[in-house]
Amino acid sequence: MDIEEAMTPDTDTDTVPLPHRTMYQWFEESALRLPDHPALEIRDEVLTYAELRRLALTLAARIVHKHGGLPDRVALAAARSVGAYAGYLAIQRLGAAVVPLNPDYPQQRNLDIAQRAGVTVALVDDRSAGLFGLLPERHRPTVLELGEDERADPELLEGALEETLPPVPADLEREAYILFTSGSTGQPKGVPILHRHLSPYLEHNIPRYEIAPGSRLTQSFGLTFDAHAFDLFATWGGGGTLVVPMAADLYTPVDFTVERKLTHWFSVPSVVREAHRLGNLPLGRCVTLKHSMFGAEPVTAEHAALWREVAPYSQIHNVYGPTELAICCANHRLTGPSSDWPEFTGGTVPIGTMYPDTEGVLLDEDGLPADEGELCVRGPQRFDGYLDPRENTGRFLSYEEGGRATVYDGAAPLTDRHWYRTGDRVRREGGLMVHCGRLDQQVKIRGHRVEIGEVEAVLRRHPAVVDVAVVALPTAEGETELVAAYAGRETDVARFDAWLREQVPLHMVPARIKRLDGLPLNDNGKTDRKALARILGTPEGS
Repeated sequence: MDIEEAMTPDTDTDTVPLPHRTMYQWFEESALRLPDHPALEIRDEVLTYAELRRLALTLAARIVHKHGGLPDRVALAAARSVGAYAGYLAIQRLGAAVVPLNPDYPQQRNLDIAQRAGVTVALVDDRSAGLFGLLPERHRPTVLELGEDERADPELLEGALEETLPPVPADLEREAYILFTSGSTGQPKGVPILHRHLSPYLEHNIPRYEIAPGSRLTQSFGLTFDAHAFDLFATWGGGGTLVVPMAADLYTPVDFTVERKLTHWFSVPSVVREAHRLGNLPLGRCVTLKHSMFGAEPVTAEHAALWREVAPYSQIHNVYGPTELAICCANHRLTGPSSDWPEFTGGTVPIGTMYPDTEGVLLDEDGLPADEGELCVRGPQRFDGYLDPRENTGRFLSYEEGGRATVYDGAAPLTDRHWYRTGDRVRREGGLMVHCGRLDQQVKIRGHRVEIGEVEAVLRRHPAVVDVAVVALPTAEGETELVAAYAGRETDVARFDAWLREQVPLHMVPARIKRLDGLPLNDNGKTDRKALARILGTPEGS
């Protein structure tokens, strides 16, 4: 099977080619064309494109004045405020890279990320105002504080502001943002994304999701999560309105959608599961939604069918892609009644087909193409390598049709011919890709290889289960055992265990199954497996 057979390009929606742009250019084109249209809505506050642009220019001028020049990388320690979004645009207007920091994260983690990224300027909100004061003075960046009610002086002339700034950035080779992902060593890995990586993604998705003036998109993802770039710049690039929920709003997504008349929804599927568990998912009310996108973790057929009842007129998209591939590189679209949807292995919605101009191949353990294996990707959205080049070793490979893959050893420079190893096990079914779990979730139980994702897929079929996660934990004897936690209806553990033994081999049956009111989530709404392991770590807690 060659590469073309292994991955079919995504062609389910016609798109009109758009010009390459930097992130700021995507925003500014809409701001100049639609100055009086709403660009940003937070609580009861609405800013037009002209107002948001003026505020961004004011902040950009302040940065240049206080710092005494143009920075290359700027930390942004702020969230869900006018200042945070204007600050993001101000950084982009200066041609600098945004390094988002989560104000809710431990201070030492944020400082470590800022120092590793080499930021020379930091924009901070009230919660992070004293963050960089923890560093010795010689290591501190230039710090500017953002106020919730900060506004540009309406008397300021934009022309005067522009004169204090460099030309609008147009260099696609510059860094757009740097995100830090969890590393297997326990130290976050820096992922620089250039404007030329992100622009093809926006060019494809703005028309795909029909984003235009009048579109109202939610901003559910934190700025430290890569999908934030879709929320901001697909919205602004298409001339839509970015509608920002507060954290509490994500527990009542239907109410928020109805009250704000959203046309697009994008979140992790855990938001739906948690709202359903809390009884906050009334059916049939989200009639304004045209497109609903879910990603970052597996989307089950059960929850997609549930959302179909919530948003009866919406197309439902399962989107897939790691941070290293500029947000998403594959998509599967569900339309029509859920009764017409085919069933796929594991009960999950397929991740679908690759984006145009993006190549993918499934490689087995011997580095040969297969119908199931590790998904490896290359193309215009693939990043150029980690901030620390040493972390590139083993994460890329060379492969050409008819040969065998060779893992990258770092001895030669990376090129655009190298494939990025996603670490995801993927199966091809009926011309579509189906996610089968992480390769690093494969464990050995009594000598048997076990995919944790496979065990979770079986557990989800139990009628009492709303959500479930399985972790592998060490025993006192030095062995490894599976322990499961589920949210849902209370059920007899012995009967649950007996049911599971009828579904899977004995070595795949968790040693313990515990019911929780809800699975622990991280700030992006994903299941926090480290926290879950701590909860399940002692048999006494079972």
